[in-house]
This record gives sequence, structure tokens and C-alpha cells, in this order.
Amino acid sequence: MIKWRKWNNILHRDIGYAAAALTIVYAVSGIAVNHMADWNPNYQVLKETIEIQPVHETTTLEMKVNIIKQLKLPEEPKSVFRPDPETIQLFYSGKTYTVDLPTGKGVIEYIRPRSVLFEFNQLHLNAPKKVWTWIADIYASALIIVSITGLFVLKGKNGITGRGAFFTILGAFIPAAFWIWYQYL
Repeated sequence: MIKWRKWNNILHRDIGYAAAALTIVYAVSGIAVNHMADWNPNYQVLKETIEIQPVHETTTLEMKVNIIKQLKLPEEPKSVFRPDPETIQLFYSGKTYTVDLPTGKGVIEYIRPRSVLFEFNQLHLNAPKKVWTWIADIYASALIIVSITGLFVLKGKNGITGRGAFFTILGAFIPAAFWIWYQYL
């Protein structure tokens, strides 16, 4: 006779160990991207103040040339924007120069990837595609197996026929109840 519970527990344990590190990556990234409205989980936005001579030119092109010259910028910006008559913004890859024209005071904003979290988020959101899609699918399948085998690890009053049934139903009820509530809000 096959000892199914023994093999169930072995499968649960070994696949669980194999999936543990990736589960942490996905969990940390999931928490981070859930709060994107509060902060940027991928990049830090850093600011540096600058000051140049006031800019008195009349056309946007003349202003741009003057600012590039004063800041000794090596290249043309990707684009230029005038959010109001007294402000100009020069956009470069990963950097934005904002200058108050009458005073010459300004700010350089640039982004830096958040160490580790950027990479976690790239994996979680499947930015690499190709082979990573297969790895992510195998991982998701492993989580399904770990979840199903986990239901049968314990037996008796703490297992699926006892308190385990309550927590399994609760675990299914929470997303179902939320989805129904969300639909009718």
C-alpha cells in the first residue's frame, strides 16, 4: 500500500524549501508595489539645487541654449517644457533640470534604482520575459502544489477535518467576500 500521507509531506516539505526564497522575493515586491500611490518602489528621486545667472531670453530655444551653456551640459535635452512663463524644464534620460528664469535658481531631479527592491520588482512583474516566464509559471505551479499538500500535512482535530477546515474556509472567504463587496461599492 502506498503511504500517501508520507509522500504528501515529503512533497510539501521539499517543494516548500525550493520555493521559499522566491516566495520572499514575491512577497516583498508585492508589499512594495501595493503602495505605489505612496512612494515609488523602483526608484529614489533625488534632488540637487543649482543656481545660474537669471535667464532673460525671449524664446524657449534661446533659453534652452543659455541654460545648457551655463550648466555646461554635454548634450541636447530629449525635450523642453515651459510649465509657466517663469519656469523651464529640460528633460534628459533619468534627469530633469527645472530653472526659475527670473532668479536662475533651480533643481536637478534624477532617479536611482532602489537597491534590491528594483530587481525584486522586475522579477515580480516579469520584466525579463522569455525564460523568466517559464520560471515564474513553474514557481506558481509549485505554490499550488504546496498549498494543496499543506491541507493534508496534519490529521485529526488540527488537520483538514478539524480546525484546518475552518482556516481553509476563512482563507477562501476573505478574497471572495472582498471581491463581492468591491463589485457593489
